Amino acid sequence: MLESLLIANRGEIARRIIRTARRLGVRTVAVYSDADAQMPFVREADLAERIGPAPARESYLDGAKILAAAAKTKARAIHPGYGFLSENADFAEAVERAGLIWVGAPPGAIRAMGLKDAAKKLMQDAGVPVTPGYLGDDQSPERLKSEADRIGYPVLIKAVAGGGGKGMRRVEAAGSFGEALASCRREAAASFGDDRVLIEKYIANPRHIEVQVFGDHHGNIVHLFERDCSMQRRYQKVIEEAPAPGMDDTTRAALTGAAVKAARAVGYVGAGTIEFIADASDGLRADRIWFMEMNTRLQVEHPVTEAITGQDLVEWQLRAASGEKLPKAQDQLFIDGWAMEARLYAENPSAGFLPSTGRIAHLNLPANIRVDSAVEQGDLVSPYYDPMIAKLIVHAATRPAAAEKLANACRTVEVWPVKTNAGFLARAAADPNFVRGGVDTGFIERHAARVIPASEPGRDAIAAAAAALLPKNGDGPWQALAGFRLAGAPDPRVAVEIGGEVHIAEPVAAGAVREIAGDRVLFLDGGAWPFSTPQPKAAGETGTDDGAILAPMPGTVILVEAVKGKAAKRGQRLLVLEAMKMEYILVAPFDGTVVDLTVKTGSQVEEGALLARIER
Repeated sequence: MLESLLIANRGEIARRIIRTARRLGVRTVAVYSDADAQMPFVREADLAERIGPAPARESYLDGAKILAAAAKTKARAIHPGYGFLSENADFAEAVERAGLIWVGAPPGAIRAMGLKDAAKKLMQDAGVPVTPGYLGDDQSPERLKSEADRIGYPVLIKAVAGGGGKGMRRVEAAGSFGEALASCRREAAASFGDDRVLIEKYIANPRHIEVQVFGDHHGNIVHLFERDCSMQRRYQKVIEEAPAPGMDDTTRAALTGAAVKAARAVGYVGAGTIEFIADASDGLRADRIWFMEMNTRLQVEHPVTEAITGQDLVEWQLRAASGEKLPKAQDQLFIDGWAMEARLYAENPSAGFLPSTGRIAHLNLPANIRVDSAVEQGDLVSPYYDPMIAKLIVHAATRPAAAEKLANACRTVEVWPVKTNAGFLARAAADPNFVRGGVDTGFIERHAARVIPASEPGRDAIAAAAAALLPKNGDGPWQALAGFRLAGAPDPRVAVEIGGEVHIAEPVAAGAVREIAGDRVLFLDGGAWPFSTPQPKAAGETGTDDGAILAPMPGTVILVEAVKGKAAKRGQRLLVLEAMKMEYILVAPFDGTVVDLTVKTGSQVEEGALLARIER
C-alpha cells in the first residue's frame, strides 16, 4: 500500500479520499488555493501546501505547482479526484515522469477516451454500439449545419472535449442551430480550451445509464453494476441512483458486458465509468442502449455504487495503483438494496438555479444517512468553484423506501443565509412519477412547475412562522389574552411578516426555528425563511421596477448586445454573463430604451452590480 498521497483536488472529494487514506494508514497531503485556506479538507489532511491564488488556472489547474508541492512534502503518489486535472493525460504523464504513482487511468486511456469523437470511433471498432451522429474533422458552421440537417432534428451539439453538462446544446429546429452552435463553442472554449464539437441524434425519451468499471495492472477488469443518472437539469446530474429502475437481467448483462469490452479496448486500469444513453420510450432494451462517453476517473456519484456493493472504491483505487489485484472478482460482486444520492448545491432554484455565494452562518445536515460534505458551519461558499455543499446518500431495501428516505433527508436540511436547492431535491425525490420510476433526462423540465419551489413562502411556511410568534409558556400573564377580542370569540390568527409581505394566518407548528445573527429563520421542507412580527411602514413606501439590469452573481460579461440609446423589446437578450463556467442570459424586462450601459465584453462584475438600465 502507498505510504503517502497528495490529493490534487478540493472540497468533498478531498475529504472523501482523506477518510479512506486515514483508515488505510496512508499519509495525506492537501493542496489549496487562497480561497480554500480555511476549508475543512485543508485541516483534515496530515500536511497542507498552498499552490496559488483563487482562480483554478493559477492553482488547481497548474500541474507544475502540484508537482512542486509533491516534491516538497515527499508524497509518493498523486490522486486527482474528479474534475480539474483528473482527465489530463499530459499531467498524468508528468506525474509518472517525476517518479510518482498516478492514482488514475493510464495516460493512453485518458487520451483515447478524452475526445468524444475519437472515443466513439474506438468504440465502434471494438464492437460497442454508439449513438448516430457526426464526428468529422470539418468544423465549419456550414458543414455542422448540414450534418445536423441530415441526422434530423432534434439534435445535440456537444463539445468534443466536454463533460459535466458543459458545452452542450439541444437544437429543436434548423433555424436555431447557428445561435446554439455559437453559444456551445463559447462555453466549450471557456471550460476546456477547445471549441470543437460533434453532433448527435437527440433521443426522445433518453435515460442516462452508466456502468462502473475497474481494472488493475494484472489484466483484471470487472464492473460494479450500473447507475441511473437520468434526473438532470441542463445536463447536470441532480439525483443519481443504483441500480437503474426497470433494468432486467438480460439488458444488464448486455450493458455491463459492453462496458467491460470498452474498458478492455483501452487497456484500462483504475476506476472508470462507461456512460450510455438509452431510448426508454418502450422500456429498457439491450438493442436501444448506445455508448455515449467514458469518464476516466472516479465519479461524483460513486457513493451509490459503494452502498449497493459494500465496497470502498477509493480503497480499490489505492490498491490498484499500488500494484495489487482487484479486491473482488466479478462473481464475488452482488447488488444489495437500492441507493440514491442528491447533490446539495448552494443555488437558488426559484431564481433559475443561480449559484448563491457567501459565508454559511448556520448549517445542519441530516443525521442517520451518509453525508459527504464540502463545508462546515462558518465556511465560505466561493464563486470560484463548483457550489456543492454536500452529497446526501441513502440506502434502503427497495427503491420506494430509498426515495422516501432521500426526500425526508432533504426536507431537514438547514442552511443560512446561503440559498440551497434542498427544497427542490425534496420535491423531486417525493414526486409520484419519480417514485414510480418514470425518469428520463427531461423529467425536471416537464415537471418544473411542481418540483421547483416558488420564490415566495407557501401557506405551510406562513402558518409555521405564525406559530413561532405565539407567546410561549413563561412569557408572562398576557399570553392568556392571545387572540382576545372585546366582543366575539377569540381570533386565533397571527400577523407575520415573511418573504417581504405581511400575512394573517392561523398558526400551525411545523419545521424548525433558529435564531441566527439576530434573525429568526424558519426551516421547512428544505426551504429557509426569515420572519418577524410586522412593523409599521413609512407612508408612501413602495417598491417599483426601475428597469435596472443587475448582475445576479459575480461573473464575466462575455457578450453585449444592448446598445445605449437603442430600443429593446421585452424578453430581448441584452447581455450574457458567464459564472462558474455557465452562461446566464439577461433580457429586457419590458419594452423600452437602453438608457444606461455600464459594462463591455470582458468586464468582471460583482453580484448586484448595475449592468444596464431600461426606461419605459
